[in-house]
Amino acid sequence: METKATREDGGAGAPGRRNVMAEAPLRVRPCSLAASLEILGERWSLLAVREMAYGVHRFAKIAGFTGASRDILTDRLRKLEEAGVIERRQYSEHPPRYEYHLTEAGRELFPVMISLLRWGDKWAVDSPAVVFRHICGEQLAFELTCTHCGEQVTRQSLTPLRPPRPEGHGSV
Repeated sequence: METKATREDGGAGAPGRRNVMAEAPLRVRPCSLAASLEILGERWSLLAVREMAYGVHRFAKIAGFTGASRDILTDRLRKLEEAGVIERRQYSEHPPRYEYHLTEAGRELFPVMISLLRWGDKWAVDSPAVVFRHICGEQLAFELTCTHCGEQVTRQSLTPLRPPRPEGHGSV
């Protein structure tokens, strides 16, 4: 079945360039993306983070705006809190009630969320549910660029390398 996302192939790499990642020995890769998905890779988790980024902090409103059931949302919020993505803040003692707020780690998800939103606008829906205006007054338009040279970051512009191992650790 063809979807919007299967119509183009942007990950093949530059012609003639050796693909180190594809030629690696076959085994499960240690990967920061996989570790991130272990924490965030479930629909209700990211939607809860979205709501907190929009300024929604109370459980009932997060549940209402996401459509998550109370038990699922409770589980996802607990996992996000354990991972340090959000924090609970008590706002009522009798009965005990909490608000949920993004930590620094949660706030750093903002570019990821905007990128997913942008991808969804292009590939997953017929028309965007929301558009954003930047402080400059124009509709948000952005691209990922290298802070050192200012060039656009693409799959073809990247070369995967292993990070240096800390002293005292053997070689791979």
